[in-house]
Amino acid sequence: MRLLISVSTLALGAALSMQAVAEEAKSDEEVIVTASRAKPVPQKQYGGSATVISALDLDLRQTRIVSDVLRDIPGVSVNRSGGVGGVTQIRMRGTEANHTLVLIDGIEASDPYQGEFDFATLIADDVASIEVLRGQQSALYGSDAIGGVISYRTASGREAQGLRGRIEGGSFSSFASTLRYGGYEGGLDYAISAAYNSTEGSPTARFGSRDVGGKNFALSGRFEYEASDVLTLRALARYAFTEADTNKQLYAPADPLNGFIIDGDGLYQNRTLMGLVGADLKLLDGAWTHSLTLQGVDSDRETFAGGLQDYSYKGSRVKASYVTAYTFGTDDLQHTLTGAIDWKRETFRNTTPYYSGNVVEGHALLNTGFVASYDLLAGDAFGFGASVRYDENDIFRNATTWRVQASYAFDSGTRLHAAGGSGIKAPGVFELWGFFPDFFTGNPNLKAERSEGWEAGIEQSFLNGNAKIDVTYFDNALTDEIATVGFPSTPINLATDSTQKGVEVSAQAIIDANWRVFATYTWLDAKQSGVEEVRRPEHSGSFNLSYLADEDRWSATLTVRYNGQMTDSNFTNFGPYPAQLDSFTLVNLGGDYRLTDKVRVYARVENLFDEKYEEVFTYVSPGRAFYAGLRAGF
Repeated sequence: MRLLISVSTLALGAALSMQAVAEEAKSDEEVIVTASRAKPVPQKQYGGSATVISALDLDLRQTRIVSDVLRDIPGVSVNRSGGVGGVTQIRMRGTEANHTLVLIDGIEASDPYQGEFDFATLIADDVASIEVLRGQQSALYGSDAIGGVISYRTASGREAQGLRGRIEGGSFSSFASTLRYGGYEGGLDYAISAAYNSTEGSPTARFGSRDVGGKNFALSGRFEYEASDVLTLRALARYAFTEADTNKQLYAPADPLNGFIIDGDGLYQNRTLMGLVGADLKLLDGAWTHSLTLQGVDSDRETFAGGLQDYSYKGSRVKASYVTAYTFGTDDLQHTLTGAIDWKRETFRNTTPYYSGNVVEGHALLNTGFVASYDLLAGDAFGFGASVRYDENDIFRNATTWRVQASYAFDSGTRLHAAGGSGIKAPGVFELWGFFPDFFTGNPNLKAERSEGWEAGIEQSFLNGNAKIDVTYFDNALTDEIATVGFPSTPINLATDSTQKGVEVSAQAIIDANWRVFATYTWLDAKQSGVEEVRRPEHSGSFNLSYLADEDRWSATLTVRYNGQMTDSNFTNFGPYPAQLDSFTLVNLGGDYRLTDKVRVYARVENLFDEKYEEVFTYVSPGRAFYAGLRAGF
């Protein structure tokens, strides 16, 4: 706790010390694209909690795996099973890992089979950005958006033109590279990119010596064509492949290592293909907009043990959406009415070789959602939004969700903001019909999980608008939570409630073109029937300080990330139950130097002080690592 207070104090002190040079500087105005289904909302007029990580900050922090930078978001906790390539879960505001909706270039990206997104499969592209909305967003997006929404967006051709690439190497025999080409010509906006990461890894078992490595590859393309002044056609495609070694958990009650992760010989391969096609139409001088999209995800995961294929599956999702919005009023009083219809179909099948008679193949989930929302912007001071959604589902009870949010900024630089809403998480196809002999049986009688909550906060701007501090309190309750119990196991709806409440603090200062300071702190109290939820630290925080030299000659960035003590499930013969995971602090330091106008060299050290820590019980995380590389842009 003392460390986190010091981090926040340091961020504020650094910002105040720069006041003399801040009078003429203005920080860029941010808009939140995902805060509305149709029209971006100015961040300073959005009543909910949202954080934007820009392409510049991803670059300064030398982000290679997207989940790493999500540790810098208040209210977000990250749990990775060992090193890079290990299953990586995100929990927002104390909710479950499958309670966060993940969008990649607007495509719903979760695994249709598992019902959540594995962040081990998402490597960072060049010139990408991230939006994170916290709090229930089901009124806009339907199922999954109980904890919030994470939207990962790659840049268009106009936003980042030309050819650029990067190549690096480092500890654990790691290698990474990217290549991107984008442009705009004759009404066609295009961007094609590829990224590759590999590492031989390090041991992940407490008592083991096997290096657990992995490799990721991603290829994506996005295209937009302005067919006329009012009609735009667009297409997106992304292919991702992950192969990673896996150890195993010992199940032998008489063995002293029962329940521990031990050296194994396994690996998994995950292939995901996602795409989107759409058309956008603007009428009445842009006041009335229409958007029609068709998107799909096809996911295939295979696991291997002893060189033989083990538990494997395929999942697919098809989704069609129509969104229309009408904006009217004046510059001082702007109203937007939005309507949307979403249709979605999810299917899956088990491809495990020794279970070819899979009774679950052919099952599908069908859902249709209807959205109505109203947004108001009054001058530069006041913002208001209200949304309601009705979901018709062919399996479980139909659901209605809602959300309201409001924000008001005073001339003094003080801004008050508040939001409230409800969310749902539909049972996934695996939870309903999944079957794994002697281990798991699905439950077709499951109900959807439901959440309600509210938040309220105060933000204070200073240094001529270049710095701000925000403090937000939230309080949520989850009912009908789905949990897997027994052995052989089956999922059920719990009769007891799950509660999450906490405080999120964020501070930032962007001074001239030289200094960038970001700091966060989260206090979280997440309990199920009065018992602390696992893998949710009570205290967490981060601090990022970047310096960019004049004329872009060089830059340096210090990153500090703190994860407080937390609990985890314990299946070993040794207590306590649940297990207690110690707190840890990770320090990264990086920088770059311009060799020519087109070429830069860079280097970084991760886990500078070689912290020993576990994010998942008995999975050992990597130690200190060094990396260096070269990047160029033309």
